Amino acid sequence: MSITEPGRRWIKRVLDIVFAVSGLIALAPVMVVIACLVKITMGSPVFYRQLRPGFHGEPFELVKFRTMRGEYDSHGRRIPQEERPTRLGYWLRKTSLDEVPELWAILKGDMSLVGPRPLLVEYLPRYTPEQARRHDVKPGLTGLAQVMGRHTISWDDRFTYDIYYVDHWSRRLDARIILRTLRVMTAGDGRRPANYFEGSDHS
Repeated sequence: MSITEPGRRWIKRVLDIVFAVSGLIALAPVMVVIACLVKITMGSPVFYRQLRPGFHGEPFELVKFRTMRGEYDSHGRRIPQEERPTRLGYWLRKTSLDEVPELWAILKGDMSLVGPRPLLVEYLPRYTPEQARRHDVKPGLTGLAQVMGRHTISWDDRFTYDIYYVDHWSRRLDARIILRTLRVMTAGDGRRPANYFEGSDHS
């Protein structure tokens, strides 16, 4: 007996909850250590928060570990953006550990484990109707575009992969993306470039 679309979405949601709960429990000590390191090296706040478009374009709050120093130094001078990321921040980005707090968004139902990465809210008016279809599923902690090149591929290619996922998503495809994500994280392939900074990108 084939599974209906609502049934497939229900199964995906259950798997998301199981993964999010398991991940939060397993990574709780790591998150505490990272939070302490961020607090020591960068001060408050520990988390970086920004509204991103979610399912059907509805905004939700994306939360990551902060990876950059304040925009201004102690003398009130603006810090060049290429100098704002800290050594800890670079490491968190390279390992993608800055994104671990997004497990809470998965648990809440704002995100899924696999799906198109949420872009910036201000990009919404720029999408073509075809590109806007990326919001027909929940945004993901990882996605097809991320494992196919992440920041090394063009915008057009990213949208192509996102729409392909919307049209073809399945548990098998999700499993393949998750396995590929683990390989990408281990190898460091497609990681953010050195001049990447929070708020300027969408991943």
